[in-house]
Amino acid sequence: MDLQSIKNRFAIIGNSPALNYALQVAVQVSNTDLTVLINGESGVGKEAFSHIIHSLSARKHNPFIAVNCGAIPEGTIDSELFGHEKGSFTGAADGRKGYFETVNGGSIFLDEIGEMPLGTQARLLRVLETGEFIRVGSSKVQKTDVRVIAATNRDLLQQVQAGKFREDLYYRLNTVPIRVPALRDRKEDIPLLFRKFVVDFSERYKTPPIQLDDAARNRIQQYTWPGNVRELKNIAEQISVLATDKQVNAQELERFLPEANMNRLPVLVSHGGGGSSEGAFSNEREILYKLFFDMKRDVTELKKLMADILQNPGAAASHPSLFRELQELQPHGLGDDGGMPVLVPHNTGLPGQPVILHNDIHHHEEVEESLNIMDKEKELIIKALKKHKNKRKDAASDLGISERTLYRKLKEYNIDE
Repeated sequence: MDLQSIKNRFAIIGNSPALNYALQVAVQVSNTDLTVLINGESGVGKEAFSHIIHSLSARKHNPFIAVNCGAIPEGTIDSELFGHEKGSFTGAADGRKGYFETVNGGSIFLDEIGEMPLGTQARLLRVLETGEFIRVGSSKVQKTDVRVIAATNRDLLQQVQAGKFREDLYYRLNTVPIRVPALRDRKEDIPLLFRKFVVDFSERYKTPPIQLDDAARNRIQQYTWPGNVRELKNIAEQISVLATDKQVNAQELERFLPEANMNRLPVLVSHGGGGSSEGAFSNEREILYKLFFDMKRDVTELKKLMADILQNPGAAASHPSLFRELQELQPHGLGDDGGMPVLVPHNTGLPGQPVILHNDIHHHEEVEESLNIMDKEKELIIKALKKHKNKRKDAASDLGISERTLYRKLKEYNIDE
């Protein structure tokens, strides 16, 4: 059977060399019982290759089942795959056959194999090497004849190096590797796929199919498509339903491409120039880390400035604003001689309390402040609540976190409002 016949039969669209090579490998390996590992990003159509391999094999009349390893809880995946005996765990009212027992003689597609727990990986390795398995809660060894086709969107070698995936299982699965190319690596196929999808949706919704002008067609080829074919199909459906004009130009197309909305994470702008992206953080805790380190730097600079004034009281004249602030903080105003008070920080140990300044040139001590992240986070939350008179919504907005996150932090730190 030639490649074009395979494409027609399994609705594979595209003519890129990388896609054709992946299909050719799938066809060649289908007539064997070799284990296959399909690599590719999410949304490229890895499951379609598993159907091709099974349908062209000698097992095609026997059962086929697709299992998403990442969608099964760790506590039940052994039972799902290998079965369990009655009473083997809480809720096991009856015995149950697992997938490796029910599809005996057929093929099993293990999607997202990189999500499989290490204990289950050991059981799977035994099945691949000996064809044997044991139900959960049983001591009886059973045999099965199942062809395993696995798929992953992760780099399993990195998982092996990180200790999250068994090295022996990796090499056992990777007997024949097939790499399905990402959509951005087969740009010439994007207009063909898009056209197929909009025609399908026009038939489904009984509307005329949309048309892209040249600029719009170039734009869909330039877009990176992080969600691959799945994302392209989704966008095609949106445009088919929501486009006001069936002749879509590039400007209209931009409304449906999410690229401009992909990066909505908070950004702390770097003052070092050069357009660095180091200020982008993935969560609020990292932002707080940056904020606390900046505060530490400011406090250190203030301590140096105060030390300079201690050594040279006349230097206070060059810092009038600092002098006024220190006067407000000093409980008794200026020193006994009416001059500039000698400034020695003393930590009261109470959160939220100002530093007390002592007028004693012979008593100079510095107590290192607490840099515990949780203490600082708790202190900022208390200050924000006081500032906004316990209005959670306003306090959360000021802190740059969601109201739900603030509520969780209040419970976590046992903060009374």
